[in-house]
Amino acid sequence: MTHHTRSPAAGMLTRRGALGALALAAGAPGLARAQGAWPSAPVRLIVPFGAGGAVDTLSRAVANAFGPHSNGQPIVVENRSGAGGTIAGQFVAQSRPDGHTLMMADLGANAIGKVLQPSLAYDPATAFTPIIHLVNLPIVIIVRAGSPIRTLDDLIARARGQRDGLTYASPGVGHVTHLAPELLARRAGVRLTAVHYRSGADVLRSVLAGETEFSFPSVSTALPFIQQGQARAIAIGTPRPVPSLPGVPAVAAQFPGFEAMTWHGISGPAGMEAGLVQQINAAFRAIITSAEVKSFVETRQAAEVVAGTPAEFAALVAGDIEKWTPVIREGNIRAE
Repeated sequence: MTHHTRSPAAGMLTRRGALGALALAAGAPGLARAQGAWPSAPVRLIVPFGAGGAVDTLSRAVANAFGPHSNGQPIVVENRSGAGGTIAGQFVAQSRPDGHTLMMADLGANAIGKVLQPSLAYDPATAFTPIIHLVNLPIVIIVRAGSPIRTLDDLIARARGQRDGLTYASPGVGHVTHLAPELLARRAGVRLTAVHYRSGADVLRSVLAGETEFSFPSVSTALPFIQQGQARAIAIGTPRPVPSLPGVPAVAAQFPGFEAMTWHGISGPAGMEAGLVQQINAAFRAIITSAEVKSFVETRQAAEVVAGTPAEFAALVAGDIEKWTPVIREGNIRAE
């Protein structure tokens, strides 16, 4: 455990222009110059976290299915963890925009990193070319099985009844598991207090042991504990149902428009040609929608496969910058 942060009152600030910059980066097909077959050299897929985690698992599932789309070239998964994913982000941002250095994009490194770390050497809003939004990984509010909290109403009422608010467990500053409760606090007008741990495993241990009242982890992380009767699912962060959690309501049912999730996709350095972007989008779209890979990520990670266009991915990233910036700034949340 490191430190505590408290959620503040509301007020909105936005980073205007991020949508426009990202949409331009995503490329317009009419601007494409003639492209040769891609790839024409080995492809490096940079992963912003270490081996064995959810992002790494997704990256290797995608890489293992690259063969039919490889034009005879290998794809190499490289883990460059550290600084909330921004070490990987900076590496990719500084790479040549030739389609041979790509990144498994993440909220921190590819969207809100500059807000969390003002001294960051690159700005995610302009440093990347969004190529394809692969998946959403839903998150879920959980409490220990013996908790008196059984519904979202119970959680809000309990928070209102405590001077310092409810404590929740987070795996690190700026992670969606940290930011989603802060967004909920703003919407509900209550105080929630973050207790940060070193890992997702520590977060679950904290909740189950009663050290903290709740957490908002990924469904894939929480599901075994829910199924074993050790944890209770209260509400999910996405407005859409989660098949592995039938009957669990969305936070949006009580707070319309609420949406918080982990997402991943493929991005490259800024300045990639639109024709090249379309080629890479088509390859990864075919991979993530293939029966084997789709089944794997849906079963293993409770993932929602998206497989959208470059412009749609750019809009998602820009929207998350706009959504999370006021939460971060008003909460004085810093990863430095």
